[in-house]
Amino acid sequence: MPRSSVSHAPPVRPLLRRYTDVGEPLSCVPVTEGLLNRGYRLSTTRGAYFLKQHLDAPTSDRATITRQHRATQRLHALGLPVAPPLPDSRGRTVALVGGHCYALHPWVDGRHRDGAQLSTGCSRRLGTLLGRVHTCLEQVMESPPPGGDHASAHPEDTFRAIEELLRLARAHRPRDSFDALAEHRLRERRRLLAQHAHHRPPPASAAGWVHGDFHPLNLLYRGAEPAAIVDWDRLGVRPRAEEAVRAAAIFFVRPEGELALEKVRAYARAYRRATGADGAELAAAAHRVWWERLNDFWTLRWRYQLHDRRADPQFPAVSALAVWWTREYAAVRDAFAG
Repeated sequence: MPRSSVSHAPPVRPLLRRYTDVGEPLSCVPVTEGLLNRGYRLSTTRGAYFLKQHLDAPTSDRATITRQHRATQRLHALGLPVAPPLPDSRGRTVALVGGHCYALHPWVDGRHRDGAQLSTGCSRRLGTLLGRVHTCLEQVMESPPPGGDHASAHPEDTFRAIEELLRLARAHRPRDSFDALAEHRLRERRRLLAQHAHHRPPPASAAGWVHGDFHPLNLLYRGAEPAAIVDWDRLGVRPRAEEAVRAAAIFFVRPEGELALEKVRAYARAYRRATGADGAELAAAAHRVWWERLNDFWTLRWRYQLHDRRADPQFPAVSALAVWWTREYAAVRDAFAG
């Protein structure tokens, strides 16, 4: 579903007046990828730019965005493929216009590639890249606060969520095949949780700075090489190995819900070499992300509680993955840890 309409057109001319040497506007075309913010390809007499409008409430304030921008500037200086924002004539990278925050970035020509489009060698390079992101963030960001309790989902809360989503799915009209699949998956997940509730993982204590949303739509490629890691809105302090596992579960999931385990293995080995993480750390992270997937229904929450269907296409593979991962638990753990 497109994110834009005439009413969403950004205030291009007031924004460009803040900058020098970017030229006069020629066109501003919405970019439809992305679920939380708005982006535009802005063409001017001087070239092409990416204009981002920050809308996601937890990360759309000027101070948070400025911190993200400083991080990407420092990462760029270390040689990572990022696209830092352009400073305006006063050196600021965040423009507040009409109550909304905007940032202007260089346009990066490239395309997104999911795991099916990555060879084993490219999968290895992807693991190395995320490992470099984590080690470089450790260099450029302030030390994360000690401790931190990253608790895992509680089964009782999930059972209540399942009942509510089942009620909404059954009542949805007009009823379609999605609603039938949602009911089937919710009942199936309820059974799985009842069987595996005793495997709830303990809280994760070790954490560091992470990108926070590392997946195919936030990585642009030129050919086989990454050209830019984008969308740093979720930059934060969380368990690093979990981001590595979570990213693999998005990159390497097949449409039927299986993971391409040989690519996962190559990716995970490269990540461990780049960060110094050992197999036990990745195995523990895989367990926590498996539990997270078993308890998570974000796509159904969007559809039935927020009345937003943009995540619907992701549901079949995401919901099948939780079931397949449970059945192939040992093989997935070994792919990350071996």
